[in-house]
Amino acid sequence: MTVNTIGVVGAGMMGSEIALVMALAGKSVLLSDREQAFLDKAVAKLDGVLDKGIVRGFYSEDDKARAQDNMRTTLDLGDFACCDMVIEAVFEDEEVKAGVYRALDQVLTTDCLIASNTSSISISVLASYLEESRRPLFLGTHFFSPVSRMKLVEVIPGLETADETVAAVTAVCEEAGKTPVPIKDVVGFAVNRLIHIFWIEAIRLVEEGVATPEDIDTACKLGMGLPVGPFRLMDAVTNNLSLDVQEILHEAYGPRFMPRPLLKQMVKAGYNGRSAGKGWYRYDES
Repeated sequence: MTVNTIGVVGAGMMGSEIALVMALAGKSVLLSDREQAFLDKAVAKLDGVLDKGIVRGFYSEDDKARAQDNMRTTLDLGDFACCDMVIEAVFEDEEVKAGVYRALDQVLTTDCLIASNTSSISISVLASYLEESRRPLFLGTHFFSPVSRMKLVEVIPGLETADETVAAVTAVCEEAGKTPVPIKDVVGFAVNRLIHIFWIEAIRLVEEGVATPEDIDTACKLGMGLPVGPFRLMDAVTNNLSLDVQEILHEAYGPRFMPRPLLKQMVKAGYNGRSAGKGWYRYDES
């Protein structure tokens, strides 16, 4: 299974950077979304990521040129007929993802690999929305944010995923400079089950008045050696996505993953994190 052309569905924070790392790896990348405005915003954001990386020494001007040359955008999933592999990176909502798979069923070649960047939904459940013949070619690839910097990819085969699919997708991840780790298909996989327990307890500490988000972040960085504290990380991931994932985990595993009232309150009030300009911290857009 040779993968030269990769389609990415969803030009949000995750999908756009997945497209970027694949383009940097020399793949021909097609990035799709529902509206041109979303694609334009993603391209501008990626240019900023590349420029910042050049300043910091992560990328060169040649890297930027290669990424730009290797990536194009489209509003039409029909253009994905040329792809060897497609990565779905839309909202963490089973029905939204199901709609994407039904559309892809109509246009992809019979041997095209399909991966989901879901962070919590069972791969075998998602596979059920594809034609039976495609299920051996489907698996999960859970990248971590920011994709341009984070090395880990959880590779999750479903009940019907072929070994050859796992091997081919693992190789693609390695070509993109990532470290793939095989994970069993359970709701939330591995890292999210660990990190959300951590986040839930961190929020409980704030609710109980034990410490502020700022002080907890400082304590975790200095006492646990973390590069970023839980509240800064939640703001980066977005609090609404964190709540969505915790509700999925709560449904699957019960009370230990029950979202905290403070998180629900913040999300309802629009305190969704850095992208919203406010979350556990305030962010100056300038």
